[in-house]
Formats: sequence, structure tokens, C-alpha cells
Amino acid sequence: MHKYIFNRLLQLIPVLLGVVFIVFTIMYITPGDPALILLGEQAPEHQVKQLRREMGLHLPFFQQFLNYLTDVIQGDFGYSLTTGRPVLVEIMARFPNTLVLSTGAIFLAVIIGIPAGIISAVRQNSAIDNVTMVGALLGVSLPNFWQGMMAILLFSVLFPIFPSSGFDTWQHAVLPIVTLGTSSAGLITRMTRSSMLEVLRQDYIRTAKAKGLNERTVIVKHALKNALIPVVTVIGLQFGFLLGGAVLTETIFSIPGLGRLIVDSIREQNFTVVQGGVLFIAIVFSLVNLLVDIFYAFLDPRIKAQYQ
Repeated sequence: MHKYIFNRLLQLIPVLLGVVFIVFTIMYITPGDPALILLGEQAPEHQVKQLRREMGLHLPFFQQFLNYLTDVIQGDFGYSLTTGRPVLVEIMARFPNTLVLSTGAIFLAVIIGIPAGIISAVRQNSAIDNVTMVGALLGVSLPNFWQGMMAILLFSVLFPIFPSSGFDTWQHAVLPIVTLGTSSAGLITRMTRSSMLEVLRQDYIRTAKAKGLNERTVIVKHALKNALIPVVTVIGLQFGFLLGGAVLTETIFSIPGLGRLIVDSIREQNFTVVQGGVLFIAIVFSLVNLLVDIFYAFLDPRIKAQYQ
């Protein structure tokens, strides 16, 4: 198992290097001059050139990339063009809200999606199966921004139960978490049902039933663990997508999260914060996938056997 974890860590290095390169390249070719943004449109040309030299913007592309990569490895994401604060400080001030929102959403999706998928598979083609699949399809199909606006209209305007903006108390978190978690719940439900149906058709499940074991024992002790193996992968990917996809939800509910910071920075042409924010999300996404792969290895005995 230690060998497997070590190999996955080694595989993560080129992935992270590729992420840094792609993010840097996108920001490099994006129109706009950071020096001009800092000094203003009316700044003398010689001052702009001097600042570009101080910022290293006059260097060739690969030299700029190597300098940026060195800084990132040391934990230096640069400084905000609008506030002058370190980018990492601004990110860490907003990231906890995004993490709470995404964690709450994936937790909601899991506690709804897995039981719903299991029940739907066990009661295949029944009324409850049909209702569950329709609900899952609606959850996946309806856009988050529409769900968010409907949630505000129903539970903040018509029936003022929950606040529609802010993120100070648990009441503020209810509507955005439900809005963000709905699509993931639908996807996890469908994936769990599909995986469970496949496992229930296996010979060892038929053997367990033939031995006289009751349905609950067969499902919990024999089918569930194997059925959850592909679902775990989906959950990990969904959590990563929620971290990056919380932008709309944070905007709708006025949550001061990382996604909203990136959107505001794009409007302000604050390139360093946009670059640092996108890179930070990509790094967290990669680390989450690494943890999912490690957890996957504990569930799947084939991986254990391969590295013993």
C-alpha cells in the first residue's frame, strides 16, 4: 500500500507542473498589462517600462514561467494588483467559506444519493424507483443558478424562512448548500443505482441468497462495499467540481468565497489574483483526487494485491 501511495505522489508532480504551466500560459496570453493597471492609463511610458522591468514582464515567456514556478513552490503567489496584499492571503481569507459550502453540498449529496440509489436498485422498476430516477434527472438537469433563484423566491421572499445573502450563520448556509448539492445528489443517485444493479447480478450475490441470507444482510455485507467502489471516485470528482463550480452559487447568494473573489478579480483585471485563485483550486482538486485514489485502494482488494 505504501508503494501505491508513493507512486501516486510521483504521478501528481507532472500533473501539478502541467496545471501551473497551463494557468500561467492562459494569463500570459490574456490581453492587458499589469504594469499599466497598477499605474493607470495616464502614466508616463518610462514609468510603465520601469515597472514592467521590476515585475519581470520584459523577460522571455519561459523565463517568466520559471520565475513564477519557483515562487509558487515557495508558496509565493504574488501580490494583488488592486489591494497590494499577498495573493495567498486573499485566497485563504475566502477559501474557508468555499470549503464549507462545497463540503456541506457533497455531504448532502452523499446522504441523499447513496441511500436513494440503493433503494432504487433494490426496488427496480417499482414506483419508488421511477420517482427516484425522475428526481435524480431533475437534479442533474436543472441549472444551479435557476435552482438558486427559485430557492430565494420560495424560502426568502414568499416564505421568509432563510436569508438570501451572507454567510454568517448556519441559516445563511442552508439555501446555497442545497442549491449546490442538488445536481451532485442526482448524479450520485444514478451512479449508485447503476453500480448496485450490476453487483446484484453477480454470481456470489445469487449464492448468498441461495444460502438463505436475508435481503438486508446480502446488500449490506456483500453488495454494498463492491457497489461503492466506482461511486467513491464520482464523489471525489464531484467534490473537486463543487470547489470550482461554486462561483455561480456564491454570486447568487452574495457569499464572500473564493469563486466570487475570482469573478470580481476578472472584472477588475486583477490578473495575479485570478491566476493564483485558479491555480489554488486546481491544486486542491488534484490533492482531493489523490486522497480519493488512496481511499479507493483500501476498498478495492485488487489494488492491494497488485502492490504487495
